Amino acid sequence: MKLICIGQNYADHIKELNSAPTQEPLFFLKPDSAILLSQHPFVIPEFTDEVHYEVEVLVKINKLGKYIQPKFAHKYYDKIGLGIDFTARDLQRECKKNGHPWEKAKAFDGSAVIGKWFDKKEFDDLGKIDFALEKNNDIVQQGNTADMIYSIDAIIAHVSKYMTLKIGDVLFTGTPRGVGPIKIDDKLTGYLAGKKAFAINIK
Repeated sequence: MKLICIGQNYADHIKELNSAPTQEPLFFLKPDSAILLSQHPFVIPEFTDEVHYEVEVLVKINKLGKYIQPKFAHKYYDKIGLGIDFTARDLQRECKKNGHPWEKAKAFDGSAVIGKWFDKKEFDDLGKIDFALEKNNDIVQQGNTADMIYSIDAIIAHVSKYMTLKIGDVLFTGTPRGVGPIKIDDKLTGYLAGKKAFAINIK
């Protein structure tokens, strides 16, 4: 399986990072070794001094697809979830400054939290799903899929032009504003449409 992550998909997040909007979906990959094992804490790596949380709506691909048309994209997933794209922000800034790829800042072990999966039929409108992240019981990120620059179906169509989507692949659809640092003993809890999707301890 592969983890396909969309960057800069919320205008307010683009502004908070002082980035520029893209003309098409920006995506990068995380390996399956980036998945944080269930019930395990996230351990801050020794190679970074600034890990940020980025809460994101997730989509699980359920059938093989290549060159998927937007009007058919909804047939390629039936599960929606919530997760975190942990980012070594200090390393990412270094990579950007030097024009290097972001992998070491995004794809390290444990950097991908995948929470509980929900049947997409549980949601009235996939284009209007509220989600939120709490840090130590305080809300730090809130978003709604209506604010995505590129919709789930548009993302699937775009990515499938470049690589075959396979059963079990997970799509991270981007994060809203409010990303920030974590420290030891923090607790992160994610909610999708008011439903608890994950709870992660930081060590």
